[in-house]
Amino acid sequence: MKNKYYLFIIPLCAVFLFNGKKYDESVIERIHLQVNVCLEGQECGQVAQTSLSKVSRSVDQIYVSGCAACHDAGVAGAPVTGIASQWTNRLPKGMDMLVNNAYNGYNAMPAKGLCADCSKDEIASVVKYMLDKSI
Repeated sequence: MKNKYYLFIIPLCAVFLFNGKKYDESVIERIHLQVNVCLEGQECGQVAQTSLSKVSRSVDQIYVSGCAACHDAGVAGAPVTGIASQWTNRLPKGMDMLVNNAYNGYNAMPAKGLCADCSKDEIASVVKYMLDKSI
């Protein structure tokens, strides 16, 4: 009697667990991106780069969209913006070191925080913004 259950359960499990085609299609659909691949010397890469560089964001926009997630709540030891005592031990490092740490990542902070497309100048302006609000 027990053997009959296995004859039913095993094929049923195989159908549910190994339905890879639908899974593969759904993954491909979710990660499908429209990208252009350019070889060295072609102009398509240069056009895309110049169009990205024309996008300008305010320091406040960058802070709210990327930095505030951790620096408003002190997540993973991040100094809270607006609380001077949390920034005073970081000031002796100097502005260059603070910007480099923010740009390259430091301890639990990922490189560029949560602003993957920020330039080093934008990161520097946000660091200055946080310091100005805190001290």
